[in-house]
Amino acid sequence: MTLTYHKLSEEIQRQIIEDKKSNHVNPYRCGDEKVIRRNMEQDKANLWRPAFVRDIEKILHLPYYNRYVDKTQVFSFYHNDDITRRALHVQLVSRIARNIGSVLGLNLDLIEAIALGHDIGHTPFGHAGERFLDELLKNETGRSFQHNVQSARVLDKLFARNISLQVLDGVLCHNGEFEMQEYRPKWKKDFAGFDEEVENCYLGGQEANKILVPMTLEGCVVRICDMIAYVGKDRQDAITAKIISKEQPFTTDTIGTANAAIINNLTVDIIENSYGKDYIQLSPDAYKDLKVAKKENYQLIYLNEKINSKYDEIIKPMFRDVYYALLDQLISKDEDSIIYRHHIKFIRDALKYYKGYDYLKEEPNQIVADYIASMTDDYFIDLHQELFPDSKYKIAYVSYFE
Repeated sequence: MTLTYHKLSEEIQRQIIEDKKSNHVNPYRCGDEKVIRRNMEQDKANLWRPAFVRDIEKILHLPYYNRYVDKTQVFSFYHNDDITRRALHVQLVSRIARNIGSVLGLNLDLIEAIALGHDIGHTPFGHAGERFLDELLKNETGRSFQHNVQSARVLDKLFARNISLQVLDGVLCHNGEFEMQEYRPKWKKDFAGFDEEVENCYLGGQEANKILVPMTLEGCVVRICDMIAYVGKDRQDAITAKIISKEQPFTTDTIGTANAAIINNLTVDIIENSYGKDYIQLSPDAYKDLKVAKKENYQLIYLNEKINSKYDEIIKPMFRDVYYALLDQLISKDEDSIIYRHHIKFIRDALKYYKGYDYLKEEPNQIVADYIASMTDDYFIDLHQELFPDSKYKIAYVSYFE
């Protein structure tokens, strides 16, 4: 794998150093004073908890934040702590985005809040779980399930923590499957527009998702860093999982082929092409390479039969079993059932100070989707075992020693 590390041009380095000496402030950064909340009378900033620091801490203290630790990033079915879970992924996104944001003079607290919250609504079993839940919800309601929309829902509605529009927008618009050469913020957004974008995603699915663009440069940086964080790391994990070999010949020369090189070279490229601008830009060569890198990952890793056969043959029918069992519990209004005791009560307790919203008035399929999306891999497997103790569907994990 290629380990060529690029550097910033001398011209850009001199400009950055001069700007730092003169205490230059990026006019396009989202300052704390621009924060927008649904309730502006609450969560006012102070010296020790500035505006977006409050959002960071709200996200860190959410019960669902704990669950990142046992959610699949790409590889399920491995008892191996060296394979990335979603908890590490969000930290890597935060770190890479903060590195870029620091040099560009952006709001690092806003970047961190978006990065840490961007996958909090993700399903167990990664994008396979997302795909299965989308199929079930769409079949029953015609509405789509997408993890970025669910992440915004968790922060804004299920826990109603008065998270800022800037953070919610960055989370909603982060979808890292859709690379662009330029990310030009849609600066002037409000909550009415945000709510409309969310609804459009439920109704329009991936096509509506593709056209989302963040309202801040900070959100744009997180969006591109979501890809930077996983392209090379997924390759490392694929080697650990013995899906590919160390000698796998990837072809991306500009950005490199190994994780460390990809992170460095895309970071340098973004800074070089974005410094001083009101948008985030990749060079043509880096953009082309990023697209190639993702394509090669799909061909060699994400669509690998060894990975997907277990998802399709075991996890997909388990999703269907669990989905309809929970839906039956909800429709029967059995308050001793699992969905009432372990989910609805949990959400109602979280919302006890949020007046005017009765969670049980939500469409039943949406409540079921909320519950399944909140689960870790092990939680889901244990729940399936509880509901279907005689099921033929069993997970055989690959141990450390295989």
